[in-house]
Amino acid sequence: MSRLLGVYAAAVYAFLHLPLIILGVFSFNASRFTVWEGFSLRWYRAALENPQLLEACWNSLLVAAAATLLATALGTLCAYGLWKRRSAPIEAGLYVSLVTPEVVMGISLLAFYQWLFRYFDVRLGMHTVVLAHVTFCLAYVVLVVLARLRTLEPALEEAAMDLGATEWQAFRRVTLPLAGPGIAAAALLCFALSFDDYVITSLVAGVDSETLPMVIYAMARRGVSPVVNAVSTAIVFGLGVFILLAERLRRA
Repeated sequence: MSRLLGVYAAAVYAFLHLPLIILGVFSFNASRFTVWEGFSLRWYRAALENPQLLEACWNSLLVAAAATLLATALGTLCAYGLWKRRSAPIEAGLYVSLVTPEVVMGISLLAFYQWLFRYFDVRLGMHTVVLAHVTFCLAYVVLVVLARLRTLEPALEEAAMDLGATEWQAFRRVTLPLAGPGIAAAALLCFALSFDDYVITSLVAGVDSETLPMVIYAMARRGVSPVVNAVSTAIVFGLGVFILLAERLRRA
């Protein structure tokens, strides 16, 4: 039985990761086609020399950084509030936002922004993309940080306040450092999710706020390009490192 489970696990991992391995291998292929002609870094150089890709990558980094900072700060405070006073409806609402299809969330955000356009002079742009990313990242931050907080002993804060600390000092000097690994894991997860998002971003982005996934999708629709292989491999590797760090911090 153990051997069968091992074979089954290997087959599942191969099904999930074999296409990514093939993508990575052909990103180093000197040929434009799926015929191996030798090792080459020409497609990575071509990606670094493409101004559209560089601008889109910069936009993605800005959006991911801003969304991570905002979502982590807001989500940590929300998780702290739920830790202090449990609320089943709010927690259920967090899980609902996780299972809501991205296209539904993107359309709802677009409709909300269009409603705002009637009363405020607001247009789609980087700011709407950042707000949209904060919206879908918040639930992940709250759940990750809340899981970390529930491993702590509430009496630690009470002991700090018995020794003369205020509620803010007890939170800043006791709870926040202990919850630090969970907060860091949530931030890394938010960055990976924000940088990688396409569906929601494509619905709420303006003409001057294209992100890297949007540009890659547009290039792929025009035909398979080895440059897309190179950029996709770099994204998979970079985000994979972030996910592994987040998982290690979550278990710390």
